[in-house]
Amino acid sequence: MEYAKDVLVSTDWVAQNLGKPGVKLVEVDEDILLYETGHIPGAVKLDWQGDLWHPVERDYIQEAGVAELLGKLGISPSDTVVLYGDKSNWWASYAYWFLSYSGVKNLKIMNGGRQKWTEENRELTTDAPQITPTIYPTPQRNHHLRALREEVRGHLAGVQAGQNALVDVRSPDEFSGKVTHMPNYPQEGVLRGGHIPGARNIPWAKATNEDGTFKTADELKALYGGEGVTPDKDVIAYCRIAERSSHSWFVLHELLGYPRVRNYDGSWTEWGNAVGMPIEKTYSES
Repeated sequence: MEYAKDVLVSTDWVAQNLGKPGVKLVEVDEDILLYETGHIPGAVKLDWQGDLWHPVERDYIQEAGVAELLGKLGISPSDTVVLYGDKSNWWASYAYWFLSYSGVKNLKIMNGGRQKWTEENRELTTDAPQITPTIYPTPQRNHHLRALREEVRGHLAGVQAGQNALVDVRSPDEFSGKVTHMPNYPQEGVLRGGHIPGARNIPWAKATNEDGTFKTADELKALYGGEGVTPDKDVIAYCRIAERSSHSWFVLHELLGYPRVRNYDGSWTEWGNAVGMPIEKTYSES
């Protein structure tokens, strides 16, 4: 079984296309200072907080802001945009999902990300790329790729009926309610631990190999299908702040070609704090 869409490029492909007109490399790291320590020659930096998030509201920049950002990065609509980053492309996947939601086309991810590139001892530079700004036309949002809180709540009846699927991609301890954050990460103010009722726990990292690349299509199909997450269902993925669930959204929607997959970007930091929202908890201290 092959991947459903041609959305991955190899590190070899990137190395062979460095500096080629029409190919734009974009690095997106969890560690927003990592880019300055060395990046692929010609790659521009995208800051997932400073560039994508609204400065005041808990929401994203609007379509006009997306056009301004892409123009500032020197990207044109005809360019092939190759995203990569640290942590097995966590945040590269987040940027891929956000840009797809924002209506941007011609997106790809470098399989294995920064990890694989550096493990292969490929070239890094601290030189700032020369950027020629462009005028990027304002894209149109694809709202079918994003789930808001009330949509998730309305989704639950279908989960109970076996028509919908809900995928919690966090760690088992987060899912059970034993902890409210990832190991070695700060607690982000969530008042309750647990998960959304009916969710299946499929941690995001199960979709990756040790070198940060994605598992084969057959392996991924077995992983999700074994938990009842099948392409005939309307699927919503979530985590804590949507970076891990973007990775799983990419696997399900782009690599496996599931037609109806949404990312709930409010995720547990919203649901776990919201008044009146139902939760399930499988961990007990007794």
